[in-house]
Amino acid sequence: MPELSPQSSAEEIVVHLRSIGSDENRRGMLRYGIKIERALGIPHGVQRQIAKKIKRNHERAFELWQTGIMEAQFIASVTADPKRFSAADARRWAATFDSWDIVDGVSDLFVDTDCWKELIVEFAADEREFVRRTAFAMMAWSVVHRKKEPEATFIDFLPIIEAHATDGRNFVKKAVNWSLRSIGKRSMGLHGPALALAQKLAASTDKTARWIGKDAARELSDAKTLERLARKG
Repeated sequence: MPELSPQSSAEEIVVHLRSIGSDENRRGMLRYGIKIERALGIPHGVQRQIAKKIKRNHERAFELWQTGIMEAQFIASVTADPKRFSAADARRWAATFDSWDIVDGVSDLFVDTDCWKELIVEFAADEREFVRRTAFAMMAWSVVHRKKEPEATFIDFLPIIEAHATDGRNFVKKAVNWSLRSIGKRSMGLHGPALALAQKLAASTDKTARWIGKDAARELSDAKTLERLARKG
């Protein structure tokens, strides 16, 4: 089998992926609540190595996505060009999401697109579980990716977090919690508003909001979190 390279076709990449898949790894994925029907059982680290080897190719990324294979789709998201990726493209991909791991992997791409903020608002309002999760995964990733983004953007996300903190579906509530904690750990300026929301949710009569709030408040009040923020200045 030829070595993968930037010249490799989508078909050659899929043949390679099928050759290195592992049923044992597939079964192991079940322990983390990952759907395995479309998976070959290839560790994320290996997928990233393949993406690094084949490099960015926007057209090929869409061919890989169309295969429906989970690992090929993750590699597609890493090798697509975010500057050429439209809101319509994101909607089409998000409509097929069926597992939290593909959501979190592909959200990494979505947050690097020019339409990321409008997608967050739109996806948060969407009733589909994995589309809504996408909004909050994007919020969490934006804390890491969007280093020059003004704090006001993240403050504006807090009402969206509050609005959906009562969504009791497992993969939504965990992402809502993730986004709130991430925003609160970005800077001292954001820590206060995020902690205030966490404390408000912790006092809610709704059990999902209460869980999100208590968990986020615990991390945001932790001495190590506060020390890291103080070092950031």
